[in-house]
Amino acid sequence: MSEHKSDSFRDMNIKEKMATIVGITLLIILVVGFVLGFYFFGLVGVFQLLGVQYKSIWSLIVFVVSFFILGVIVELFSKAIFKVSVRNITGKIKVFIIQFFFEGMSNWLVLFTVDEFMKSIALSLKTEIIIALLLAVLEIVFDDKKDKAANID
Repeated sequence: MSEHKSDSFRDMNIKEKMATIVGITLLIILVVGFVLGFYFFGLVGVFQLLGVQYKSIWSLIVFVVSFFILGVIVELFSKAIFKVSVRNITGKIKVFIIQFFFEGMSNWLVLFTVDEFMKSIALSLKTEIIIALLLAVLEIVFDDKKDKAANID
């Protein structure tokens, strides 16, 4: 019989450790790149539909990356406040309205903040609200599917 090989990271030699670290790092870069690409092409499409003007593709890339990073930070707080707010509320419609409000406001806050700091992209208030509400709907739909999949397991 073959010898049982331990898969513990501690028992690996230096080459195996380096290969594991490089592999995990590349996987993380790939996943983050995919998510940023999804945000980038989604916002480019929405910007095209709404007629948003931007100076260069690089300013759009900086906008999307800034929106993503600030959005993750703001979403941590808004999700926590949302969970506390709906703890004692019954009724799916009420919870949906509150979730839509929190998602829309947090998305608008992030869009407004990034837009104010970037002079190469100018969003009107109407455009910011439309994009924030669209993103809120998409986040609720995808969160709902994720929650249903988690309840099945």
